[in-house]
Amino acid sequence: MAAGADAAQAAASSERGIGVTAWYPWILLLHLSCAIVFVGAAAFEVLVLEGLHHRFDAPTMTAIEQVVMARVRRFMPFVVALLFASGGLLFDLHCGGIACVGTRFGWFLLLKVTLAFAVLGVFVNAVWAGARGRMSVCRFRHTHRVVLALMIGIVFLAKTMFYL
Repeated sequence: MAAGADAAQAAASSERGIGVTAWYPWILLLHLSCAIVFVGAAAFEVLVLEGLHHRFDAPTMTAIEQVVMARVRRFMPFVVALLFASGGLLFDLHCGGIACVGTRFGWFLLLKVTLAFAVLGVFVNAVWAGARGRMSVCRFRHTHRVVLALMIGIVFLAKTMFYL
């Protein structure tokens, strides 16, 4: 009886794997779309918003940043949640749990995940600081620069881990 149950469980797992694999292109597309939005928002804040500080006075820049951040706060938590959920599914599909960690690909993937959780930590800290009114202009700039640097590392790893 136990052998039959094990075979049924293995068959169910196999069917689940086939079903998830069929969804792989959509999961990947969702993950990449969320990553583009997240990296694009950080790049915009660092490359565009910071450049505006030289063109506008401090009160005007504060107003611009507050409006931009209010808009970003509406959708970015949803984007980050989808990014991490899809990333977790992709990790499981590529790595089979943690089976690939001993390989070169696995180490690159683990480093990528570590950087992603560092970004999440900085992101959560920034949300927490903003909600408590502790997001100064200096902290705002520093946070976005750190996030952008970490995300550039993630993109580099994402593109090279399949080839190195």
